[in-house]
Amino acid sequence: MDQYLAHSTYIDWKNPEVFEKAQFLAAGVSEQSAIVKRCFEFVRDEIKHSSDFKLNPVTCKASDVLKHGTGFCYAKSHLLAALLRANGVATGLCYQRLTLADNKPPFCLHGLNAVYLEDIGWYRLDPRGNKEHVDAQFCPPTVKLAFAIVNPGEADFPEIWAEPLSVVVDVLNSATSFQQVLDELPDVEIAKL
Repeated sequence: MDQYLAHSTYIDWKNPEVFEKAQFLAAGVSEQSAIVKRCFEFVRDEIKHSSDFKLNPVTCKASDVLKHGTGFCYAKSHLLAALLRANGVATGLCYQRLTLADNKPPFCLHGLNAVYLEDIGWYRLDPRGNKEHVDAQFCPPTVKLAFAIVNPGEADFPEIWAEPLSVVVDVLNSATSFQQVLDELPDVEIAKL
């Protein structure tokens, strides 16, 4: 479980601003689920999704997401993991493979989280940000993600990673604009994971 609590380059929860925000969000509550809910809702509702709002810069590290207030789903999941790890809650990264439109290729990865809740075990949650037809919620034991898997070629990968996939990090770190990320969205074939 230690790997899901670790500080790292992209889940940099020991960054002073990230740690301070994590402590602020947990202030006054001691129940694990309340801390998770506060951190989740902060990232989902207060950090803008780069594509929805057409925002730069492209962020990857949790501390950069917090600093700039924006990130793609992957980066938002890095921030949520950092905030929860700073509060001692084991948190990992998860991915879905989704179609971009009309139930056919191309596909792209979508980033979300899994958190270890004391009373139910691993629970998936999606801090992407809500909008029309997207309503992700924290309502354990029910899982309510932003996107359902409905089309051939889509997948909800069961793995829980302690660190982001290199294909995700490579795209975010090389892109100079949100549009470049949209043009180069990361994807992996189902058989490769």
